[in-house]
Amino acid sequence: MPADTAFQTFDVTTHPSQGVTNVAALRAQMTAMGLYGFIIPHEDEHQNEYLPDANERLAWVSGFTGSAGAAIVFQDKAILFADGRYTLQSREQTDPSVFSVEDFNGMASLAEQLALVPKGAVIGYDPALHSPDGLKTLKAAADQAGLTLKATSPNPLDLAWGEARPPQPAAPVVPHPIEFAGVSSADKRHGLAETLRAKGAKAALITAPSSLAWLFNIRGGDVIRSPLPLGQAILFDDGRAQIFLEPAKVTEGLGEWLGNEVSLLTPADIASALADLSGHSVLIDPAISSAYWFEALTSAGATTVPADDICALPRACKNETELKGTTAAHIRDGAILTTFLHWVATEAQTTLPSEIELAQKLESLRIASGRVKDLSFDTISGFGPHGALPHYRVTTASDIRIAKGNLLLVDSGAQSEDGTTDVTRTMAIGEPNLEHKRMFTLVLKGHIALATVRFPAGTTGTHLDALARQYLWAGGFDYDHGTGHGVGVYLGVHEGPQRISKALNRYPLQTGMIVSNEPGFYKAGEFGIRIENLQYVTKPTPIDGGERPMHGFENLTWAPIDRNLIEVSLLTEAERAYMDAYHARTFDLLKDLVAPDVREWLKTVCAPL
Repeated sequence: MPADTAFQTFDVTTHPSQGVTNVAALRAQMTAMGLYGFIIPHEDEHQNEYLPDANERLAWVSGFTGSAGAAIVFQDKAILFADGRYTLQSREQTDPSVFSVEDFNGMASLAEQLALVPKGAVIGYDPALHSPDGLKTLKAAADQAGLTLKATSPNPLDLAWGEARPPQPAAPVVPHPIEFAGVSSADKRHGLAETLRAKGAKAALITAPSSLAWLFNIRGGDVIRSPLPLGQAILFDDGRAQIFLEPAKVTEGLGEWLGNEVSLLTPADIASALADLSGHSVLIDPAISSAYWFEALTSAGATTVPADDICALPRACKNETELKGTTAAHIRDGAILTTFLHWVATEAQTTLPSEIELAQKLESLRIASGRVKDLSFDTISGFGPHGALPHYRVTTASDIRIAKGNLLLVDSGAQSEDGTTDVTRTMAIGEPNLEHKRMFTLVLKGHIALATVRFPAGTTGTHLDALARQYLWAGGFDYDHGTGHGVGVYLGVHEGPQRISKALNRYPLQTGMIVSNEPGFYKAGEFGIRIENLQYVTKPTPIDGGERPMHGFENLTWAPIDRNLIEVSLLTEAERAYMDAYHARTFDLLKDLVAPDVREWLKTVCAPL
């Protein structure tokens, strides 16, 4: 790709007139439909986390561009819901004369607001944008408050947006070669067909873009930061399948790649395909498929069987080819990140660049590699108080320069054909103080505990979460985000069903699952710390003298951890040995992939503690 290719923009600043103009247009449409209020989730028809421009409805109406949240626009007021990750950004990007900003706790937050609405009011929603699980909460709240919750078609926001709305994406859908996928689509489909037969189902309706990409070994570009195609598919109990894609996305040879058992159809064909399922049981995931599809299946005469996305668990358990590929991708990305860390530790300590300049520097290094297809998410580049906002996204309005005496947090990642990376490093600018070092080391101790744990089959991420928090807890501290999320291989950077979090998770960690290990600490208004590597679950193996084989984690991310922030006296002998081994391995893997001056610096920062 050209050296000047840019993946990320930063002009997501406040637009003072946007809230007034766009909310007024929406209210006019609501009035025409007899609506007192309209609910606007962040999610789109595919329940995506990252959205194409055409589906950024929440951003259009409010100006807020975060990856999670919701809004309710009433005739007399408007409320934006954003969680603690977006405290600063949500207020920067919304017009306070139009939107009040409230804490977001999922559907429960929306339900609380519905309880305050005058009885008899009609509140609209688009069933294509809500999961059945989410709608249950909203409907219960509306019933209790004496409201009418009304499905709207067409969507009044889309009508208000009108011709200014960007077109739906139509990125080419291309094969994902077996050298990266490891298993053919036919083998995947026939393996899942056995599951369908065991459950007594005729078919499964698949709506998640990541499952579509994984099942058919295809990739696209409809979803920002993720190589995903938007579409739907039906998998049958004999291994055959139908995939529904806009014709503009279909590339030459795609039909041949999909094979004779897969019918390549258009969205216009979905209605008749669903009608053919009349009288049959169809699996569909109520957590990620919109209520629209449940209603469509029921109207077609099919019996919906709520169940987990049939692709989710096998997709999460990476095969040997995928693990080999993502291992290579992480080593390459580690060399890029190390080059960036060297720049921060040397030149940037004098020039003191801004947060945007830091993000652009790292991005330029990834682009120059020639192997990176995109970022895996917008780079989080937060200095000082901005680092205390876990999901801070720098804008041209919030951008500040780094300065001596505080910490820089950079969370970034890349998409390559053989792997998806996600890594966070916290760096001292100038000399760190004692508090910086103490808190960094407590976070590091938790990171090491999670990296080195052994655990039996059946263990979930919920069981392991406290390991990463224990040293912070002992000092009276904590962090308000999960410790680890699943990650795909040239798929989404956030992937389920596994995760490591306080929140209950019922999916045991299984061989080949990739998770992040990212404990942190955030002192509001002052600084933030996070240390993140990716790691995958290893096969269970015996332990000398033990009775049961145990899983463990194999590290994927290799880049130095700032030794200037480590208070060595707080580490145990085993923890020091781990750090020395980690840094020795980092140097060994990366020394031949970086420039000579970076290599000399890397040798120094990877020396034994």
